[in-house]
Amino acid sequence: MPRLRQIPRAEATDPLTLFFYDRLFGPDRDPVAEPGTATGSPGDWWTVFALDPVILRHCVKGFQLYRESKIDPVLRELGQSRAGWARGSQFVFSQHCKQMRALGVPEEKVQAVAHWQVSPHFNELERAVLAYTDGLVLDGGRVHDEIFAVLKAHLPDEQILELTYITCLYEMHATMSRALRLEFDDRPEPVVEAEAPQGYGTRDIADDIAGPG
Repeated sequence: MPRLRQIPRAEATDPLTLFFYDRLFGPDRDPVAEPGTATGSPGDWWTVFALDPVILRHCVKGFQLYRESKIDPVLRELGQSRAGWARGSQFVFSQHCKQMRALGVPEEKVQAVAHWQVSPHFNELERAVLAYTDGLVLDGGRVHDEIFAVLKAHLPDEQILELTYITCLYEMHATMSRALRLEFDDRPEPVVEAEAPQGYGTRDIADDIAGPG
């Protein structure tokens, strides 16, 4: 379950919240009692963000960038899906893999986003977009001049700015989704101690691996 409270339909009074509840879940359905969207996700991103209609409205305005986007949508989705993978968000990664398929991206290219560095399926610009995304997400914005030079050779400055903004926006969504355990990121912490065998006690493993003194 998400770590924050969800807003059931009966408590929702904000018109924009109700608009998206109707659009994504149906007009007669409570998305908390009956979760599930057309993409297969529970939909609890919407029911948790409904806690604060101002934040929800701000997020939705960010999504509207797509309507006025000047960059090739495939490049945009490469950045978003790789941002999800790099930040470890199954939700962001999964949703944008679906969107790449909707744009007609071949399945082998969708699958290769996770291991783009050794894949032959991307052209020079696509590889630069993926490398740029890794610089933004994994290296905190540290991007080598050679990567940026390839972007500049193919894209006008306005589109590079757009790519940067949208990729970083979805890194934020990936991070928040993991922290709040929303959607496909509602998963237990994977790194936990593996218990020692019964009777191990407080034995010092260094004695076993250090060898004779």
